[in-house]
Formats: sequence, structure tokens, C-alpha cells
Amino acid sequence: MANLSGKSGPRDGGLYNEDLAPIPASERKWGAFEIFNVWNNDIQSLFGYTLAASLFITYGLNGWMVFAAIVLAGFFVMVLVNLTGRPSVKHGVPYPVIARASMGVYGARFPALVRGIVAIFWYGVQTYFASTAVALLFNTLLGTEGGAEFLGMTTVGWISYLIVCVFQVALFMKGIDWVGKFLNWAGPFVYIVMIALCLVIWWKAGNGIFSALGTIFEGSEATDPRGPVAAFVAVVGTMIAYFAAVVINFGDFSRFVSDERAMKRGNFWGLPVSMAFFSFIALFVTAGTVVLFGEKLVNPADIVDRVDNVLLTLIAAVTFFAATVGINLVANFIPPAYDIANLNPEKISAKTGGIITAVIAFFIGALWVSVISNIGIAAFVDTLGAFLAPLYGILVADYYLVRKQNIDVEALFSSDPDARYHYNNGWNMKAIFAFAIAALFSVATVWVPALSELSGYGWVIGAVLGGVLHLGLMRLQTTEAGKTAQ
Repeated sequence: MANLSGKSGPRDGGLYNEDLAPIPASERKWGAFEIFNVWNNDIQSLFGYTLAASLFITYGLNGWMVFAAIVLAGFFVMVLVNLTGRPSVKHGVPYPVIARASMGVYGARFPALVRGIVAIFWYGVQTYFASTAVALLFNTLLGTEGGAEFLGMTTVGWISYLIVCVFQVALFMKGIDWVGKFLNWAGPFVYIVMIALCLVIWWKAGNGIFSALGTIFEGSEATDPRGPVAAFVAVVGTMIAYFAAVVINFGDFSRFVSDERAMKRGNFWGLPVSMAFFSFIALFVTAGTVVLFGEKLVNPADIVDRVDNVLLTLIAAVTFFAATVGINLVANFIPPAYDIANLNPEKISAKTGGIITAVIAFFIGALWVSVISNIGIAAFVDTLGAFLAPLYGILVADYYLVRKQNIDVEALFSSDPDARYHYNNGWNMKAIFAFAIAALFSVATVWVPALSELSGYGWVIGAVLGGVLHLGLMRLQTTEAGKTAQ
């Protein structure tokens, strides 16, 4: 039976290092602006824009309905990250440590590893998208044609990909303060470039672009057969799934924030507000590409290339590169670096975890064009989101409903068999079981034809199911323990 005592025990070197240790409140330098820019860079990455623009096409909805669904998703994500961010603001520890309360001090390595694997996938894909901006820069400056192709990328593409890989690792090695400064520069600057792109598209397309807004996407060949309401909900679900990885490990960033109020302000301006503005730009520009080029272009690098304005191309290439690298670092590099370090804190530092992440992600990104992208952007996002969703439900249900927001921080670092979070040999198998059942079903909603009616809702289903199963099993455990004590 799982251990229910309140003992903490001494800190264990196999569970503790300086990267995972609580950050004192006096050393937390981030405020609302830094959190705002975390989301800015996430939303404004090349993949983020491509996903938003694709959703205007995929479900065959009126463009304004898709816009409303994306903004609604922003409010949902804001609520979700306020919940997962609070424990780390309060205690100053990252997600892999907070997860020990629900999964066990050793069992937490499993969800951290799952989260790390998904983040590495995202890291590789976002690295590829950032490299397209660098390739655009080279092609514009040097007039290159690209060269021979290998695995879907030209010679220029491969050179650009290598440059992005090295740059990201170098910036990560400079430390979290340098990453924060990079985000504070990249986030606002992207807005300037996207507004400039809007104005250029408007100037070239004329006022005819306004008649295209909202109606240009009706009658799409990919219209959702379940009807407009189901398609609307599916768009909301897909956008939530896009943020699934950051939603779970948001504590990796909120631990650097001075107080919870600053975190919530940053989340408000960075999520629903920023998503509304950026999604309108995506809607406006995508409609403009139909008017100008007779086709729906969803990658801003391709759009800028077709606009044929050298100055705009150069500025946009640098900006898209910066924005995509920014979110790649905070959402897909730092989390798996911590997660890998959590596997063996005594021997693996966060920097070593970052190197391991970069090496694995290099091959994933290289395979994006020729292999992974063939499954479709929406399906790719929904699959990864559905796989991660139960971890969110378990974390929230455990912290707010099982523990009532009370955690013994010292016990999170203790390997004492009598410590509070040791459970059975350091593993809470009830939480692992809840994850396995919920993940199996939520991923099935994406790929099993018999569950196609639930497609697009995988994240919500997985999170709710994981949380409910965990809560039920933990309460059953408490009831059994009470009977034994009698």
C-alpha cells in the first residue's frame, strides 16, 4: 500500500541538484512582460502562424468563426496555465519536481520523460521551420536556387538548418537570463513585421481583400462532415492541443516569476489578447494570398517570398527566425533539458540534458519534410496534445483536489521509504495507471475511425479522463487506508 505518512526525510543526491532546487523569492526576476513574451513567441512562431492559417482552411468554416474559436481557445489556455503555474510560483520548483507529489519521487521521471519526448519532437519541427526563414534570407541575399535535395531539403536548406541548431544550443548555454532578453526583443518585433506584411498585402490586393475576409474559406473541400458547431469545437480543441506541452510544464517558467499576480497578467495579455491580434493577421493575410496569388498560402516565409519586396523579405526572415527560435527554447528546449536532468540529477545537469535534446531533435527535424509532415499539421498537433493531456489532468486534480494546494517541498527531494511521496518504491502506480488508460483513449480519438466523431477533442477528453481517474483512485486509496487504521 502507498505510504501516507507526513515524513520528509533528508534530500537525496539522486533527486536533487541546483537546477531542480527551489528558487528563493528574492532571486526571481521575471515579471508580467517576460511571461507575455513567452506566449508572444509561442504564438508568433512560423509553425504557430502556419497552424492558425491552416485552420481557416481545414474545417471549411467561415473565417470569422475560426477566428472566434482561436480566441476562445486563448482564454481556455490562460485558465489552464494559471492552474499549473501556481504551484511553481508558490514553491519555486519546476514541473518535474511538482510531478513527484502525484507520481512519486521516482515515478515522476515517467511523465517528465513523456513530456520531454514530445518536446523533443516539437523542438525538431520548430527548428526546421526556423531554418526556412534563414534559407529565405540566404536566397534573397545571394540569389541562390537551393541546390540538390536530400530528405526534402536543399543544400541551402541543410546549411540553414545546421545554423539554427548551433545558434539555439549556444543561446541556451548562456543561461535563462539571456533567453529572457532574447524573448523580450523578438516578441514585440514580430508584431511590427507582421503588421508591415499586412499593409503590403492590403496595398497589393486592394480593398477586394475585405470582401474575401470570412467568406473566402467557405465551401472548402475539407469541410467537417459533423457540422459547423462540431468543427468550431474541434478548432478550439486543436489550438489547446498546440499549447499542450507548455500548459503542462508552465511551472518551468512561472518559477522565475516574482509573484502570481504578475504571472496572471502576463498570461492574459500573452494568450487571449495576443492570440486575437495575431489570428486576425493570419486571417487577413491568408485571405490576401487568395486574392493576390489564387491560392491559400499558410507559411509566412512563402508569402513574403511571393510578395517580392527585398527589404520586407530581409526583415521578415530575421524576425521569423528570432520568434521561432525564441519559442523553441522556452517551450521545447528548456523543459526536456530539465526533464532529462530529472532522470539522474546527480549526474545530469540541465545543460547536459539540453545537449541530449538537441542531438535527438536534429534527426527529428531533418525528417519533418520527408516523413512526419505527411500526417498533416492538425493530426500531428492533435496526436501530441492527446498524448500529453492526461498528465495535465493528473497534476491539477492531485494538487487542487487531493492535496488541497499543500505540498511538502522537502519531501519532494527525499528518497526515505517513509517519506510522504515515496508511495511504492518511489512510484505511485495509481497515477501511472490513470495516465495509461486516459492517453490510450485520447490518442485513439485522433486515429481510430470508430471514434472519428471525437476527432479534435482529444486533449480535453484526455485531461478530464486522466484527472477523474487519478482523483477516484487516490480517494479510494485514502478510504482503504482509513479502514486499515480502524
